[in-house]
Amino acid sequence: MPVVEDFEECRPMLLGLAYRLLGSMWDAEDVVQEAWLRWEGTDRGAVREPRAFLVTVVSRLALDQLRSARVKREAYTGPWLPEPVMTSEAGPLDTAELRDTVSYATLYMMERLSPPERAVFVLREAFELPYDEIAEIVGSSAANARQMHHRASVRLAQGRDRFRPSTEEHAKLLVSFMRAAQRGDLAALTELLHEDVVSYNDGGGRVRAALRPIIGREKVLRLLEGLAERYRVTDSQMLDVNGTPAVFTRVDEVLRQLVLIDVRDGRISGIYAVLNPDKLAHVSRG
Repeated sequence: MPVVEDFEECRPMLLGLAYRLLGSMWDAEDVVQEAWLRWEGTDRGAVREPRAFLVTVVSRLALDQLRSARVKREAYTGPWLPEPVMTSEAGPLDTAELRDTVSYATLYMMERLSPPERAVFVLREAFELPYDEIAEIVGSSAANARQMHHRASVRLAQGRDRFRPSTEEHAKLLVSFMRAAQRGDLAALTELLHEDVVSYNDGGGRVRAALRPIIGREKVLRLLEGLAERYRVTDSQMLDVNGTPAVFTRVDEVLRQLVLIDVRDGRISGIYAVLNPDKLAHVSRG
């Protein structure tokens, strides 16, 4: 029983780790299941600290999977967005760093990092591992791990506010945006959108969606105006997704989508619309 109990005690944390590394809960669950099989077949007498052992196994498995996943994502139809998950499924969120590294905008921006940089950033930022332990996991020196963490931190900080809006402020901005977008209210949208706003629409070839990011307020306004004229939102609900408010909508009573936003300077700087039905399985409705 201790074999099972030790693993189950760590499971939520391991899922949260794998999800941050992969941006996909489907893949994270596969990695954690593989880690269980390895744990089950390991001589426990040689394991001094189960948590450290399991973090190492999951991190290395996720790194291997991330390297192969990057090739598939480059061939993906349209922009690839992370798979959103209910906040309750994202593992422990006891610190600001754990919450920030599971936020949707951060997960998307982490796609810019190399797999080792992403692993170093997550293990250091969210799980506070020492650099020597991180170095052993990713196969580098502690000095190099420190440098990778610095590079990753700088890249992820570019174009983002140092201080994030409160949950209430974020929700209010999101609701105002959704209402204005559904009405096609360009004046209201102009006030809400940052001049450098980018809209990402992930249909994955399964659902019709923009095949490239839409960059800049004027282009995004034209996109939203066209969508308001063509489609009708028949249902919507606020959900707690990736640690922030999101809106789950049904369009023309058939198409489902989840909309999340990022905020900079008090305005919306990123719009993430997930329409690919394969990516909505871990977003449930109350």
